[in-house]
Amino acid sequence: MHLRLEQEGPVARLLIDRPDRRNAMTQAMWEQLPHLVGQAMADDAIRVLILASATPGLFCAGADIHEFAACSAGEDWRVANQAAIRASQYALAHAEKPVIAAIDGDCIGGGCGLAIACDLRIASPAARLGITPAKLGIVYSLFDTKLLVDLVGPARAKRILFTGALHTADEALAIGLIEEIAPDPLTAADTLARTIAANAQHSVRASKAIIRRILDGQPDDDATTLALFRDAFTLPDFAEGVAAFRAKRRPDF
Repeated sequence: MHLRLEQEGPVARLLIDRPDRRNAMTQAMWEQLPHLVGQAMADDAIRVLILASATPGLFCAGADIHEFAACSAGEDWRVANQAAIRASQYALAHAEKPVIAAIDGDCIGGGCGLAIACDLRIASPAARLGITPAKLGIVYSLFDTKLLVDLVGPARAKRILFTGALHTADEALAIGLIEEIAPDPLTAADTLARTIAANAQHSVRASKAIIRRILDGQPDDDATTLALFRDAFTLPDFAEGVAAFRAKRRPDF
C-alpha cells in the first residue's frame, strides 16, 4: 500500500509513499488513511502522530486526477469518494491525540486538505500550498471548507478558493496556513512532537477536545468541559506535576 504507519517511541509517522505520482491520493488511499489514524490513536504507546511523505521533497499533490477522469462519471464512485475524503479529514481533525503535518514540497488540493485537518503544520522553504477546486471545476464540501475558514478566516479562505493560487511557504506563514518554516520539516515536526509527548497527556488531549468544541460552535462550558477541569485534579498527571514542581525536577508523565 501507499500509506504506512511507523513508530519510534511516543511518536508515530503516517507516511504517504507514492512518489511516482507526487503522492497523489487514490480512492484506496483515502479509504485506508482513517484506519491508520485509528490504529495510532488506539496504541497507548503513541502520544503524537506526524503526517508526512516517505520521500523528501514531496508532501501530497492532492487527489489522483487520472482516477477522477476515469471514475467520476459513476455516481456510486462519486459518493464513495466524497465519503472517503471526508472520513480522512475527519479522522485527523477529530483525532484524540495531536497530529502534526510535515510539509516538504507541493501541498495542493486534497493534500492541503489533509494538512489543514492536522493540528499544526511545519513546512520547508520550498513548500507550495494551494487549494485548487476552481482550477478543476469542482466544489469542496462544507466540512472541508470549514477547516480552511477556521484556520485562516473567511476572507483569506475566499481568496485561496476563488483564485486557486499556489502560495510559497513565506506567504502561507503570513496568512496562517502554516505555523512554522524549517529547513527539514520532518525533523522539526519530530522535535515538536517529542516536546508535546513529554507533557501531561490528559492536559494535551483535553485542550484539543475543548478547542474542537469551540471550532464546532460550542459557545460556553457544559457538564463535560466543566468536569474536565474538576477531574484533572484527581488524576495521576496532576499529582506528578505538583510533585515535580515541589522537588524542582522535570515531571515524568
